[in-house]
Amino acid sequence: MNIWIAIGATAVGCYLVKLLGLLVPAGALERPLVQRLSALLPVALLAALTAQQTFSANGALVLDARGAGLAAAALALVLRAPFLVVVAAAVVVTAGVRAIGG
Repeated sequence: MNIWIAIGATAVGCYLVKLLGLLVPAGALERPLVQRLSALLPVALLAALTAQQTFSANGALVLDARGAGLAAAALALVLRAPFLVVVAAAVVVTAGVRAIGG
């Protein structure tokens, strides 16, 4: 029963956050600072999620094949490779490090 209470509370919370977003005046959203932050916020959140998923296991810091794959993807991005090449580089390097290191 506790899980259904959590699901219901989450649904109500999401609805209220969406409603709150609709109530924000348009003038507040047109400020340059708000527009810059809204453009950068998804990138920052995705970077934080990627770092947390790559360098953490059971609440501890780990350095394994995932870090090497992320480094390969970052290098491919710096070299302006297409998205599929970036993903392929990360997959190949991660698989290679896991095959070599066990």
